[in-house]
Amino acid sequence: MDNLTGLQATLEQVYSQMLPLCSSLIGAAQGIAGFAALWYIASRVWRSIAAAEPIDFYPLLRPFALGIAIMLFPTVIAVMNGVLQPVVSTTNSMVTDSNNAIATLLQQKQQAEQQTQTWQMYVGADGSGDRDRWYKYTHPDDPNDSNEGMLGSVGNDMKFAMAKAEYNFKNSIKEWMSEVLQVLYEAAALCINTIRTFQLIVLAILGPLVFGIAVFDGFQHTLTVWMARYINVFLWLPVANIFGSIIGKVQQNMLTLDISQIQSTGDTFFNSTDTAYLIFLLIGIVGYFTVPSTANYIVHAGGGNALVQKINSLISSTSRTVVSAGGGMTADAFGNQRENVTQSMAMNSESEGYFKDKIKN
Repeated sequence: MDNLTGLQATLEQVYSQMLPLCSSLIGAAQGIAGFAALWYIASRVWRSIAAAEPIDFYPLLRPFALGIAIMLFPTVIAVMNGVLQPVVSTTNSMVTDSNNAIATLLQQKQQAEQQTQTWQMYVGADGSGDRDRWYKYTHPDDPNDSNEGMLGSVGNDMKFAMAKAEYNFKNSIKEWMSEVLQVLYEAAALCINTIRTFQLIVLAILGPLVFGIAVFDGFQHTLTVWMARYINVFLWLPVANIFGSIIGKVQQNMLTLDISQIQSTGDTFFNSTDTAYLIFLLIGIVGYFTVPSTANYIVHAGGGNALVQKINSLISSTSRTVVSAGGGMTADAFGNQRENVTQSMAMNSESEGYFKDKIKN
């Protein structure tokens, strides 16, 4: 798991090395922004002149501000990272403190296990156990094995080997399951951070192009959507760190319970609390894949298209107007035939029209 944790630093190095590539699109973005600024300013100045109104210069400064941001884009992205980095550093310290506490508890658990009689019998300093200690513990009436005999010695060797295997299996199964889930947990965290790093690199490299397109009328929303998306993706790591600190706290409580079991009974065993711990690890693995949606609660990056919304509203209002006015146009084109179609013929027969004349005659 140390190798998996070390890959997080590798991803940070990849991001730092790829970030200067955003400078390659500054020239193209400046050309787009200059062309857009020409139309942006010209349309507003011409409209003011045509309406004999004074020219409002403040809105005309927007293209120049975006042009400066494009020219200094590496500084802009560095400022954004500098503002957001303290959140990452704070959550990283939470995970570091949790990991240090877990390492301390693991050492305490190991020391408590080594002081128990069962560990000294079945494991010992060399890992092969101590048969003499086991014999004294299981045969208190014959501590010096004076009455053991050759056949008894073979049988006791088999009993000792089976007891040692049972002890090792019982103690290792929980650790094995925990290790497997820990590896999956770290792999899920690494997967989320890798996707985060790739998206940040793409957003950073294409940032100048987004700034240039945002000068055009109708595309102003691209700038806010880009910033919201960048902040949203950047917050994936802090949210993942919070998940990690929560699972670390659960693991601390689990280790504390193991130490109390060892101190009270001289052994650790698998119980419902251990099952709950493994379930929490599974929840943590699933929770890592909800990091993007969780970060979306902090900064929403849905990105509505104002131009499309205006077009849709214009089309819907126009269609309603056509439908409401359609009655008058249809009446003008077809005369009383529209009334005969839309209303019952019996109503027209008593009031107006062809049938009224026939009844009079």
